[in-house]
Amino acid sequence: MVEKVVIDGHSLTLEGLVAVARQDVPVEVPREVLARVRANREVLEKLVEEGLRCYGVNTGLGPLSHVLLGPEEAEDLQENMVKSHATGVGMPFPPDVVRAAMLLRANTLAKGHSGIRPEVLERLVVMLNTRAHPVVPSRGSVGASGDLVPLAHMALAVIGSPYGLMELKGEVRRADEALRELGLGPLKLSYKEGLALVNGTSFSTAVLALTVHDAVLLAKAADAALVMSLEAVGGRMAPFDPGYLSLRSFRGQAECAENVRKLVEGSELIEHPGLRRAQDPYCVRCAPQVHGAAREAIQFARSLVEVELNSADDNPLIFDEEPSCRTGGNFHAQPIALASDVLAIGLCTFGNISERRTCFLLMGRENELLPDFLVPPGGKIGLQSGLMLAQYTAAALAAENRSLCCPTSVQNIPTGANFEDVVSMSMAAALKARQVLENTARVLAVEFLCAFQALWLRGPEKAGRGTRAAYDFLSSQGLRPLKDDRPTGHDVERIAGLLLNGQLVSAVEEAVGGLA
Repeated sequence: MVEKVVIDGHSLTLEGLVAVARQDVPVEVPREVLARVRANREVLEKLVEEGLRCYGVNTGLGPLSHVLLGPEEAEDLQENMVKSHATGVGMPFPPDVVRAAMLLRANTLAKGHSGIRPEVLERLVVMLNTRAHPVVPSRGSVGASGDLVPLAHMALAVIGSPYGLMELKGEVRRADEALRELGLGPLKLSYKEGLALVNGTSFSTAVLALTVHDAVLLAKAADAALVMSLEAVGGRMAPFDPGYLSLRSFRGQAECAENVRKLVEGSELIEHPGLRRAQDPYCVRCAPQVHGAAREAIQFARSLVEVELNSADDNPLIFDEEPSCRTGGNFHAQPIALASDVLAIGLCTFGNISERRTCFLLMGRENELLPDFLVPPGGKIGLQSGLMLAQYTAAALAAENRSLCCPTSVQNIPTGANFEDVVSMSMAAALKARQVLENTARVLAVEFLCAFQALWLRGPEKAGRGTRAAYDFLSSQGLRPLKDDRPTGHDVERIAGLLLNGQLVSAVEEAVGGLA
């Protein structure tokens, strides 16, 4: 368990970010990091004293970069940009996203190439440790130059502007008033500091990083759902044979099959004798390949996120050696946008195959072992519909996911009078990936609901260790077999919550050991 997170610009992990974002783990900045930041600031101040041109320090921004500014104007520019860039709209981000973005911004500044004073970095850390959260609208970023709009709203709160809003102790109030309660005054920005706060990928990366973390858990949950369905239909284990799969050595499919073999250990339900079908349908038989491909997508997204966690993503960057002021495009969030699109497609794939397994569970003539629509014994099919309509919900969510998987990372709309002419749309991509994750959790929850009912009909005491652990956990959380028709939407929502918070996976791993 992570007890504190030390930020130095180089060693932040996904697990550390989640711990700060969701568990309020304290953040610490070592003295040597503050010294590095201070030394970098001195380089910038010398550059300004010498009158050397440096973008966003003593020039205008974007298409106005040809305008040169005097020393006093250069300081005024920083607060002006924060105010003028705060044009966000829509529902605010949840606290975990805001906290993750604040941590990412602080870690970028800790690298010591942003030209800020240490006080700016320290302010972010104090706000994290006191749970003082800027209120940040979720719409308005095009992902280049980074997440300018949401970061500007964050910066308004950081500097204590009366235009900013902050949530403190469960109450939303003006940022200057909230900071005053914490014993902090307004923070007057100096050269480069406004730009260092607003220019970067922090919010897009925050949304994606938290989604990747949850997707890793959901991949394990998807394998558990697969196994419950596999046992419910008396399925065959041949497709999960390691020797067979080794001839096509994708890591993801090997991990899925390894999980399946571990979860079914001790089962008396699989390999049911006397089935007419020679093979199980693709939704069962090809699960290692399909789940495995989705796992590869998650790993791809994670690999890009882990680079971005410790990147200097603002512009310009300040170096000790000449040229001291270097401009470029590290703020451009195309890697985050692409990772988000790939992640969304991978998660949609889990939902697609899960919905098909749900349908198979409900078709007694096809699976050969279960009553149509899992109507319980003593029920009358036709008078009772059983779980027929649960598949409708899964189908609706799977269809919505497919519409959300049109790539966003190619949807360029130039901004800044065409000066910023290729933008990433990373925020839209990341938010879309988050929605696909939540939809997929509900699709899998429908499969768990149906598989739970099917196992009750077949005898859960005969299931493998991992399958029985999942069944028992769901039962302990209040899920009951369907004995008469009843509304089941609340069951689906409850199960989806247990998938997203990792409790179901934890219960299964406690029984069988860690899953791949």
